[in-house]
Amino acid sequence: MGIKKRQELPRRLVGVQQRLERWRLTRKVRERIPDKLWDAAVGMANVYGVNRTAKALRLDYYELKKRVKQCTAVAGDAQGSARFVELAPVSSAGCCECLLELEDIGGAKMRMQLKGIAMPDLASLTRAFLLPAKIHMAGNGFEDGRP
Repeated sequence: MGIKKRQELPRRLVGVQQRLERWRLTRKVRERIPDKLWDAAVGMANVYGVNRTAKALRLDYYELKKRVKQCTAVAGDAQGSARFVELAPVSSAGCCECLLELEDIGGAKMRMQLKGIAMPDLASLTRAFLLPAKIHMAGNGFEDGRP
């Protein structure tokens, strides 16, 4: 059985470790770790893993794991609530080409091959396809009667 070589900690993790140690030296008995330090520890755990972070910072593994889960659950809720994506205009010297496929909730599909199309035109087409068919336009070229 060989001797385990102690791994050097990343600089960012050492910074949080030093902040925690300073707090430990000045804290009152049974005082809880401040939320700012927990947030920093959660950030390090997301980068370096819960086990490594808990050992380096001398924190309770299960408490850190619980806080990491809470943080990712909140972040997941925020990401899942997005309703639209903004298409910002991009200026380029050359002509670009792309293929865009859209499918709405009902299963209707629209496929567009774009060559030098202006962004407002693309936004209008996308909006017309994805919005509910409140206005019926005859002879619009869509097989399912979409506007």
